[in-house]
Amino acid sequence: MIRVGTFNLNNLFSRYNFQAEIEAIPGADPGGITLTFESSAVKVRTFMGRLVKAKDKDDTIAIARRIVEMIHADVLAVQEVEHIEILKQFNREYLGNLYPYIVLVEGNDQRLIDVGIMSKLPIGTIISHQTAVHPEKPDERVFSRDLLQVEILGHSREKLFTLYNTHLKSHYVPYWEDQEQGALEADNRRRRQAETISAIISRMERPGSRFVLTGDMNDGPDSQYLRPMLTADNQQLINALQHPAETRPPKAESTGQGPGPQTTAWTHRFNPAGPPLPEYRLFDQIWLSPALAGRFANPTIDRRTKHGGDGSDHDPAWIDLDL
Repeated sequence: MIRVGTFNLNNLFSRYNFQAEIEAIPGADPGGITLTFESSAVKVRTFMGRLVKAKDKDDTIAIARRIVEMIHADVLAVQEVEHIEILKQFNREYLGNLYPYIVLVEGNDQRLIDVGIMSKLPIGTIISHQTAVHPEKPDERVFSRDLLQVEILGHSREKLFTLYNTHLKSHYVPYWEDQEQGALEADNRRRRQAETISAIISRMERPGSRFVLTGDMNDGPDSQYLRPMLTADNQQLINALQHPAETRPPKAESTGQGPGPQTTAWTHRFNPAGPPLPEYRLFDQIWLSPALAGRFANPTIDRRTKHGGDGSDHDPAWIDLDL
């Protein structure tokens, strides 16, 4: 059995504020990161007015503990990682070098969060689709982050399956923008991303191929905006997390906040301000090609112990593949 998991690590940043002498003030940063200067000394860095800083140590310990004690994944797809060096450092200092093979390609996110792969198994071909475009907007990269394609190999270097890891457009709309229009554009970009994923997998995979599509989709499996993603080369993908087990019961809601989740199939909890009840949704998904339909078992989600999450606002999910 090979365990394949997905986990949004929630801003695994390594950026620290620092002070250093520089010879010249650099130009404007098109990526959205703002540098604040005092004379020639760099003091702080911000994104959209917020201080950019490293992930809290206690939260980092918490996500590491969940990976080591609960997930036990042979191959782990991760999201919201700043760069490959912090992922390697995290593996070395918090996971005890659990994963000898680590992949991350810098993507498109202005906040500099990327998707990566951590694996106990050898890795073959690595392909980034970060430059892909959609016909509706041919001059704009379609992926907010990337669609990372990686071959997972056996110890004899034979190909076992292909893993696709992504992180689709979120629902977030800056408060100074038109909320209704911004939400519509976010949904449409997610649709374009889903259509592009389908087109890429249809082009890259032959009928009967073994592949896994996973990541933070920022929408539920039944969303109309994700629907195009669920068919590739006329193959209907299989939702491996339709009826997952939980490592523990969910934390009960406080009095007056509703009955809590009505299904085990959720990894993200959103508690809007005001009267609406908390929403529980399966943002973190694992989809399988038809060739793997009868080869997976033990779909599981590691349930948080706090409403806000243990080290991350997403719960990790995994399955076992019999290859």
